[in-house]
Amino acid sequence: MVVNQQHPEATTATAELAPASKQTSAFDAHHPPETKLIDACVHCGFCLQACPTYLLWGEEMDSPRGRIQLIKMATEGETPITPRWVSHFDACLGCMACMTACPSGVDYGKLIEATRAQIERLHDRSFGERWHRRFIFSVFTRPERLRLLARILAAYQKSGLQTLVRSSGLLKLLPARLAALEALAPRVTEHETVPEVTPALGEKRQRVGLLLGCAQREFISQVNAATARVLATEGCEVVAPAEQPCCGALLLHAGEEDAAAELARQTIDVFERASVDTVVINAAGCGSSMKEYGYILRDDPRYAERARRFSAQCMDICEFLEQLGPRATRHPLPLRVAYQDACHLQHAQGVRSQPRSLLGAVPGLSVEEIPEAAICCGSAGIYNLVQPETAAALGDRKGQLIASLGADVVATGNPGCLLQLTAALARSGKNIPVVHTIQLLDASLRGDQPESFLSTQGAKK
Repeated sequence: MVVNQQHPEATTATAELAPASKQTSAFDAHHPPETKLIDACVHCGFCLQACPTYLLWGEEMDSPRGRIQLIKMATEGETPITPRWVSHFDACLGCMACMTACPSGVDYGKLIEATRAQIERLHDRSFGERWHRRFIFSVFTRPERLRLLARILAAYQKSGLQTLVRSSGLLKLLPARLAALEALAPRVTEHETVPEVTPALGEKRQRVGLLLGCAQREFISQVNAATARVLATEGCEVVAPAEQPCCGALLLHAGEEDAAAELARQTIDVFERASVDTVVINAAGCGSSMKEYGYILRDDPRYAERARRFSAQCMDICEFLEQLGPRATRHPLPLRVAYQDACHLQHAQGVRSQPRSLLGAVPGLSVEEIPEAAICCGSAGIYNLVQPETAAALGDRKGQLIASLGADVVATGNPGCLLQLTAALARSGKNIPVVHTIQLLDASLRGDQPESFLSTQGAKK
């Protein structure tokens, strides 16, 4: 169903984007969108109802099919890279739902990432836009800076200032992006540090590396702690190198190609030194990017082959546990769980059945399916920070669907989704905790009671 809303930058006429005469390609020669990927689209329209922005606005140029046409026009010199042209790509969540829906197998992910890299090199954004993006990338990809931000946020919350600001209506006076940043901030709880090495319980089955992430490492540390406990309980020695950097996913998805590639190299170096069998990831966006390191570094003679080997080692935590097979006893956890598919897990990585299988194996736990499961919640990397109105509309839509299920808790596989859904449910007045899937399995393995487990979740507001 198309919701009758209007994208402020939307245009319905392709002709408005085209100059009078044909020119050379609008893209530069460094990794432009590949013609063979563009030509794979047969414009059938199966992607339309899978696309969140098309559902909201019903605009052809804000659909995957329309965006591919815009890429084709720029490639063939039929349109320059104008602010209006760029607006349609900025509005894209990069959720990859179109890839699941596409019968022709169009790799939209590679097209959108290549196009965004071109935009960041060739398009002159406004000063305010550049500053905002630089702030996001300079903070949210640096765990040590996020650690400082977490301390400031904790003081803001414990002092009662947050309650005062929210109840006074001051947030309505702030720019939308700052208000969105405040609304998404999680409740800061005691930090749980994951040791560099967690020994396996019982006979060791594997030695695995654990990606700690950036925001998750500092703001939702209980997810990493739960992941390490589950892996150790299932017989894995867990290595979580303290020096591991950001994996580069936020930068890659936003078009910052060179910076993302450098972080990919650093990540490979760190985990190669750790000598692990598998690299386990509990953040869907990070996992989808790390599985693409071989493509990202395809031109790097020092890293191309190493990156391909590394990517083959990367697995989502649910994917890994399902393949490993259970060894530890699951204790009852009588809960109705609404499972939210993270887009970069279900669409980019194709991991759908494994989380449901893991949850379904917990005695007493029932999994409730959320309607419109393929549609993004609006988190999408930095999307809810740079496109807050659209992100909030999608979050509220998802929140209403979740609330209709009467579930006790929501589970998802990505930290961004966790924060986005928590904020959306808070806006709707629904006090439903949102947790990572692995936290439910951890609670079952530890024999926690639902009341004590849910009361400790830091993301609940």
